[in-house]
Amino acid sequence: MSTALVTGATSGIGLAFAHQLAERGHDVVLVARDRARLENVSDELRARYAVSTEIVAADLSERADTGKVAERLADRARPVDLLVNNAGSSLKKRFLDNDVADEERVFDVLARAVMVLSHAAANAMRERGHGAIVNVSSVAGFIANGTYSASKSFVTVFTEGLAAELEGSGVTATALCPGFTHTEFHQRAKLDMSRIPRLLWLDPDRLVQDCLDDVAKGKLLSVPGAQYKAIVAALDVLPRALVRAPGRMVHRPRRRR
Repeated sequence: MSTALVTGATSGIGLAFAHQLAERGHDVVLVARDRARLENVSDELRARYAVSTEIVAADLSERADTGKVAERLADRARPVDLLVNNAGSSLKKRFLDNDVADEERVFDVLARAVMVLSHAAANAMRERGHGAIVNVSSVAGFIANGTYSASKSFVTVFTEGLAAELEGSGVTATALCPGFTHTEFHQRAKLDMSRIPRLLWLDPDRLVQDCLDDVAKGKLLSVPGAQYKAIVAALDVLPRALVRAPGRMVHRPRRRR
């Protein structure tokens, strides 16, 4: 039986991955900050799907905790066959209005942890000749809208480079690029999403199902939803000045009174 490791596994997209992977017969290593929530999810997966679970309480903004997860991925005696780098967070205010320490903390989770954990997993998987890595990016990475977009752009481009390096090794890397998804993410960041049209919202369970199907096909980019496939295709051909426009609208300088 194969083993999957999922970061940010107690809510949203990560929780959907944990359930669907367990349903497909994978043992699951669950990574998140909140040990109590990890234990609840672990108990539920074991009871519902009769799989083995393991929990790793870790804050991926902390280098020591990220290193702990990397060590688990590199463990030859307990191989991980699928890594899902999903953990993430965001900040409500604009870049220049945030404390730079908060920006660094979010960047460490969104980008640095993805790099470190992918390095550990890819080397171990390449040695065994099989495995898959899913790095959860975002459609936001295709536009210019603050440091969140920049971090997600890094994740997508990094995954493209990783996939090229792994070609022929039996290991694949896929960047999952969802749009707005019904999760706790926006509430935790205290973002007002009431103006987003219903058409643009994705269901996390369907999103994960489509992504796992893309991973099975060896696809590099997984963009769930016909609406977002069309948006990403359009962004690929639009002049860069137009791609920067959403960021200018969201982060328009405030008038002084």
